[in-house]
Amino acid sequence: MSEKEVIKPSNFIRNIIDADIEAGKNDGHVHTRFPPEPNGYLHIGHAKSICLNFGLANDYDGLCNLRFDDTNPHKENEEFVDAIKKDVQWLGFDWEDRLFFSSDYFEQLYNYAVQLIQQGDA
Repeated sequence: MSEKEVIKPSNFIRNIIDADIEAGKNDGHVHTRFPPEPNGYLHIGHAKSICLNFGLANDYDGLCNLRFDDTNPHKENEEFVDAIKKDVQWLGFDWEDRLFFSSDYFEQLYNYAVQLIQQGDA
């Protein structure tokens, strides 16, 4: 019986990261984020995204932000924020001091929009 060559499947995301590191982009740093909307409990698709984003950051000695996309206050709830944080930790990941909320940036985004309008660029 002859041995068959095992062909390892390509991972296009890792290929892109490797190429960026090789090219010196971002000084070779990898920084990802997991941006859930806190309007419900997580499902298996979220778990996949958590493992992908936090996992890639870990594999490349990088960082991963936990950034809540809290842009719909009528559907969002602190209970879901707490549950999501607990689930990320249960999967074995830690965002350390990189916990962010989109709503924290609303005023700055508004100011940018006003500036673009005043410049005639929007």
